[in-house]
Amino acid sequence: MSSWSTAQATHLRAGDIQAKTDTTAARNPRRIFFKLVLYTDAAPNAVDEPAVTIFFGDRTCTGDKAVPRVKKELVAPDYYRSVYYFEHTYNSPGTYKVMYLSENRVAGVVNMVNSVSQSFFISTTVTIDPFLTNTSPVLKAPAIDKAAIRQVFLHNPAAFDADGDSLAYELQPSQQAGTVASALSNCIPVPSTVSGFRYPNDPALGGSPVQVAYTGPPVGRPGEAAIFEQDARTGQIVWNSPAIQGDYNVAFVVREYRRTPGEKARLIGEVVRDMQITVRATNNLRPTIMVPADICVIANTPVPNGIVTATDPDNNPITLEAFGGMLPTPGSFVQTATGPPTARGVFQWTPTCANIRTDPYPVLFKATDRPVAGQTPLIDQRTWLITVIGPAPQNLRATLQGSTSRLDWDSYSCQNPGAQILIFRRENSFNFTPGPCETGLPAAAGYTQVGSVSAGTRTFLDDNNGRGLDRGKTYCYRIYVQFAAPGGGASIASNEACVTLNGRAARLTNVTVDRTDPANGQITVRWTKPTSSVGFGTPRGYRLYRAPGLNPVAADFAQVYTTTNLDDTTFVNAGLNTTANTYSYRLEFYNTPVAGAAETLETAGPASSVRVAGTPNPLANTITVTWTYRVPWDNTKRPTTVYRREPGGAFRPVAKVTGTTTGGTYTDAGSSTAPLVKGRTYCYYVKTNGTYDITLPDSLINLSQEQCVDLRAIPCTPVLTLKPTNCDSLASRLFDLPTTPLSGQVYTNSLSWTLSNLPNADCSRNIVSYIIFYAATDAEPLQELTRVPGSQTTYLHQGLTSAQGCYAVQAVDANGAVSALSNKECKDNCLLFLLPNIFTPNGDGKNDTFRPKVFSPITRTSVKIFNRWGVKVYESDKDPLINWTGGGSGTESGSNGKVSDGMYFYQAEVEFRDTNRTKRTFKGWVQVNH
Repeated sequence: MSSWSTAQATHLRAGDIQAKTDTTAARNPRRIFFKLVLYTDAAPNAVDEPAVTIFFGDRTCTGDKAVPRVKKELVAPDYYRSVYYFEHTYNSPGTYKVMYLSENRVAGVVNMVNSVSQSFFISTTVTIDPFLTNTSPVLKAPAIDKAAIRQVFLHNPAAFDADGDSLAYELQPSQQAGTVASALSNCIPVPSTVSGFRYPNDPALGGSPVQVAYTGPPVGRPGEAAIFEQDARTGQIVWNSPAIQGDYNVAFVVREYRRTPGEKARLIGEVVRDMQITVRATNNLRPTIMVPADICVIANTPVPNGIVTATDPDNNPITLEAFGGMLPTPGSFVQTATGPPTARGVFQWTPTCANIRTDPYPVLFKATDRPVAGQTPLIDQRTWLITVIGPAPQNLRATLQGSTSRLDWDSYSCQNPGAQILIFRRENSFNFTPGPCETGLPAAAGYTQVGSVSAGTRTFLDDNNGRGLDRGKTYCYRIYVQFAAPGGGASIASNEACVTLNGRAARLTNVTVDRTDPANGQITVRWTKPTSSVGFGTPRGYRLYRAPGLNPVAADFAQVYTTTNLDDTTFVNAGLNTTANTYSYRLEFYNTPVAGAAETLETAGPASSVRVAGTPNPLANTITVTWTYRVPWDNTKRPTTVYRREPGGAFRPVAKVTGTTTGGTYTDAGSSTAPLVKGRTYCYYVKTNGTYDITLPDSLINLSQEQCVDLRAIPCTPVLTLKPTNCDSLASRLFDLPTTPLSGQVYTNSLSWTLSNLPNADCSRNIVSYIIFYAATDAEPLQELTRVPGSQTTYLHQGLTSAQGCYAVQAVDANGAVSALSNKECKDNCLLFLLPNIFTPNGDGKNDTFRPKVFSPITRTSVKIFNRWGVKVYESDKDPLINWTGGGSGTESGSNGKVSDGMYFYQAEVEFRDTNRTKRTFKGWVQVNH
C-alpha cells in the first residue's frame, strides 16, 4: 500500500464529497466546485493527510497528494474534521463520478475484516448539463457518532438541498479501491465492498443482538432480531440495538432528484457518505428530546412555537444542537437551559419568499447527555419538518366588460423567478376557506383553469377563449401562485370574486327524431333565442352545423342552416339515414357588438340525437334496450319513457327509467300475463325528458329513432362424440401389426353428433349447417375446421399425421343464429413402439437400418447400442426413428466402419408425441448380419 507502513497510515474514519455547479458571472456549466470533508483519527500515532488525491471520473485525476487541505479542526477529543476544496472542468456534458481514495482505515473496525489493511473510498456523482444549475446535498450532521450496548442508536445526516430537490436515502456497504498508486496508473479506481463487510446488526458479529423497547419509528420489538435500517425519505438511521462494543463503519447514498412539472423526476446526483459509529458499554441511559409538531408557515412570517426540550433519566445535563439548511444563519438555535430536570432551546427562523418549495425543510434537533466521567455520552434526536408556502394573492376583483370579465389584484409579494399566477373559474360561488397548510384549490371545488400570467402581472381578461362569456350566468374566480421547479411549491388561494352577466345565451333544446328511415329520415332541431339588456349589433344570426356520430371531432361538422332572423329557432333536417346513424348538432350565434369590430361568436352544444339499440336474450326470453346521447342539458332529473310495438300493433309505453348523463338501459321481459314470444319482432323507441334547471318548467322532450329486434329461438346445442382408439388392444397385438411406413401412420378421426334439448326445450332444430372446430392439442384454442350441411351429423377428419386432437361443434339455424359450443372432445396418441430383433446393413435396400417396426408419433429417441461385453458402439438422439446403419466406434468397427456380425444390446429412451409427452425406456437385443 503505497510507501506507508500500516502503523503510520491508519487514520481514516469517515467522510463525504459535496459538489456545486459554476454560478460565477462567467458561468461555465462544465465547471464544478467540490468540497471534501474527512474525519480522521486524533490518536498521537495517526498519520496526517495535509493533501489528498482526487479522481474525476473522466479518466483524469489530480496526481498524488495534489489537493491541499484548507482547514483542520479538533471537533471531538478523538477525531479531526478536515476540509479540502478543489474544482474541475469537464470536456463534455454527461454523468461523472468524482472519487476520493486513500490509505488506510483505522484499525479494529468490527464489521469488516482487517480494516487496517483496507483503503477508504467515497464518491459523489454529478450531472453536467448546460441547462442545469445544481448544488449537491450538504450533510450538516457530523459523520461520526456514538452508541451504547443494548440501547437504541439514532443518526440523521441532516441533509440540506439548497435547490429544493427531492432526496432519497439508501444504506450500502463501505467500499475500498485498492491502493492509490495502482489507481493513479490510469486515473480509474475500481471500487468494491470492503472485505468481510457485514451490517452492524448481523448476528454473525456476535453478542446475540436483539431489539429493545423504543417508541419508534420503527417501534421496537423487544427480544426480536436487531435491526439496522435507514428511512428512505428522512435519512434517519435506527440501530436497535448494538450488542458488541467497538467501531463500526457503514455507508449510505443520498440520491438527488430534480422535479419538472409533467415529467418523471430526474436523478441528477448522488453523494456517498461513509460514516463511523463507536459503540461502548455504559450504564448511562439515553436522553429523550421533544420537538414541535410538523408545521406550515407562510413566507415572510416567523416560525411559531420553536421550543425544543429534552430530559435525561439519569438527571444528567444535556447539550442541545440543531442542524438545518437555515442554520446557523438566517435561522438560529439558542440553548436556554441544560437541565436537569429539563433542557430547553429556542429555534427562530423567518423564511423568505426564496424559501417557498414543495418539500418541507427538515431541522434536526439532537440532545446529548453529559454523564459523569468515564461514561459514554448518548443522544436522542428528532426532525422537525417546516413547509414554507406562498401567501395568498390579495384583493382579487372582477369587473364585467361587455361579454368579458376583467380581473385585478394587488401586486404579489413573492415574485420569484418563473412563478406563475394561475387563474381559475367556475359557475356560481363556492364557499371555500383554505386550511392552514392548504395551497391551491381542491378538485372538488369545481374550478377550471382559464389562464396563467407571470407573478408580476396584476390583471387578466377572461374572454372565454374568444367566445365571450355566456349571458345569464354568474362566473366566480380565484387565483393562486405556482412556483417554478426545481423547488416548486404553491400559495394559498385568493378570495373569490364574481361577475353576473344579464340576459341569456342561445341554447340547444331539442334534437328529436321525427322519422326513422334509411334515406328519408328526419330530425327537428330547436334552440332558444338569446337575449341581452343592451341588444345585439348587426350583422347577427345563427349558423347550425351537423356531424354524424355521437362524439364527432370539430372537423366533422358541416354547416346545414343559417338565418339572420333571431326568432327563427327551429330547423327540420330531412333526407337523413336515421335508421343507421346518430347525428350531432352545434349552434353558433354571431353578432357584431360595435360597428366595425370583429364578429363575436357564441357556441351552443354539441347535442346529439338519442340512439337506441336492442339485444335479444332468447335464453331469458328478454330484450335489453339501451340508449345513448351526448347533450348539454340534464336527462337524469326526469325519467325516460320506453315505448314498444308488437307486430301489427301501435307503440305503447312499457317502462319509465331514470337514465345517466350519457344514456340508460331497460330489460323488457313483457309481463307475467303477456311475456315476450319467440319468433316475433318487437320495435322500440325512447322519449327523454331533460332540463337545464330542474326548478324551471323547461321539459326538453326528445325522441330516439325506432329500433326493431327479432326475438328468435337459439339453435339447440349439439352433443359431440369422438370415436376412441383402443390403445390397449393395439398394444396387445403389437407383433401382429403391419409395419409402420417410414413417413409415419396416417390417421382418421371420426366425429358424430346429435342435438340436445339445451339450453331450453323450445330451442331451434331447423339447422342449416354445422361448424366443426379443431385444435391440435387441448392447450391450444379451437379454430374453425370446416362447415357441413345441416343434414349431416358425422364427419371424418382424414390425412392426419397424429391422432391427437380436440373437437367441438356449433349449430347454425335458418335465421343465422348460432348455438352454444358443444362439449369438447379430445383424443390422444397411443404409445406404440416395437424394434426388430435382426437387421442386415448390407446395402441391398432391404432391412438396411435398425428402426422401429411399429411406432406411434414420436418426438425424440435417444439410443445407445452395446456389444456383448458392454462396450458402447453407437449413441445418437438425432433421429426419432433411430435408423442405425450399423456404424460403430473404436475397435468394434471394421475397415468399412461397420460393426461386425453378432448380437448387440440396445437401450432406447423414447419421448412420445402424446399430451403428456410420455417418456419410456425400451431395452432388448438385435442380431446384426451383413
